[in-house]
Amino acid sequence: MTVDVLRQPTRADRQARAAVAVLFLTNGALFANLLPRYPQIKADLGIGNAAYGLAVAAFPTGAIAAGLAAGVLVRRLGSARVAVAGTLLTGAGVLAAGLADSVAVFAAALFLAGAMDAITDVAQNAHGLRVQRRYGRSVINSFHAIWSVGAVTGGAMAAGAIALDLSRGQHLLVSGVLFGIAACVALRYCLPGPDTGPAADDEGTADRGPRQERNAAASRRTGYVLAALVLIATAGTLVEDAGNSWATLYLSDSLHASVTLAACGFIALVGAQFVGRLLGDRLVDRFGQRQVARAGGLVVMAGMGLALAVPTVPGTILGFAAAGFGVATLVPAAMHEADELPGLKPGSGLTIVSWLMRLGFLLSPPVVGLVADATSLRAGLLVVPLAGLLVVLVAGVLRPRWP
Repeated sequence: MTVDVLRQPTRADRQARAAVAVLFLTNGALFANLLPRYPQIKADLGIGNAAYGLAVAAFPTGAIAAGLAAGVLVRRLGSARVAVAGTLLTGAGVLAAGLADSVAVFAAALFLAGAMDAITDVAQNAHGLRVQRRYGRSVINSFHAIWSVGAVTGGAMAAGAIALDLSRGQHLLVSGVLFGIAACVALRYCLPGPDTGPAADDEGTADRGPRQERNAAASRRTGYVLAALVLIATAGTLVEDAGNSWATLYLSDSLHASVTLAACGFIALVGAQFVGRLLGDRLVDRFGQRQVARAGGLVVMAGMGLALAVPTVPGTILGFAAAGFGVATLVPAAMHEADELPGLKPGSGLTIVSWLMRLGFLLSPPVVGLVADATSLRAGLLVVPLAGLLVVLVAGVLRPRWP
């Protein structure tokens, strides 16, 4: 990525920041419009928990299949254009999933939506980090907070559409057109120019042998840190997936909440995640990224663990809220840290973490579904406090203080 550092952001920089915020909002809102519709789709298709889990796993499968292509597309077309094109195609996939009349069509549509979402995710984060370098200070958490706003907006739109008895086709067509137009308008205000530039010149022959040894040691350290960052980001996605794929079903089927109230589990998770991201920069500045991540892991363990131990509708909604708050800064932290790792080409760390963390979305739905069919969905959701424990164990790779 180009290194565009300015002491004071210009009007164009502020417009670009607003444009990236719109891209994050549309990305969060599009898929969130579909999630509360999952119980209806599952019922209409007449499938069990295991088949449902395998079907929704098509979304992360598509993301993993297409994720590594994002870097090539960004270099050739530019991150802003790729993000907008991905947004439009994600909306098309979401609409197709909502209209699916068979499990195969449902899974294929989710595969397309997941593939486009992964490409959009890398592209919008790449452009967001470019804007951050223009500002000369951290703004990436604010973009992810706006993503949470989009997710809450999308979930609320879906709950409203259900309450108004709108068909899935009507509802998802309106959301797709609305957010597609917003993304196209945002493109006009994104930063111009290429996203790649010449690498810094690090030539020189003196002490080449010792330098190579130091580089080898640094590469091993970088690999270890990168693997830990992937685990941290994956833990965050595991918790998010619990809200995406299972919160509504658990509240409606296991706890017998109404359809409208059942949607509140997902909304509570992403809403609390938004609050956590709004506070994230201040918390990190004061306590350091490492301590914030560890505290977040403990909040996830305690909040969701208690909700599962004593299952009630209000307690479960609060448990999902605690989980969302606890993982709020994990993905932004992992992406930022990965993008700053030495020994990697610009953007490589971000692409690797963005791609591999989606394994959490791939593995979580079928595992939870299989456990739910064998025992109960309540037991399957133990993946949430376990993810919090994982964060506590590996958060030591994060920096103790914000640079």
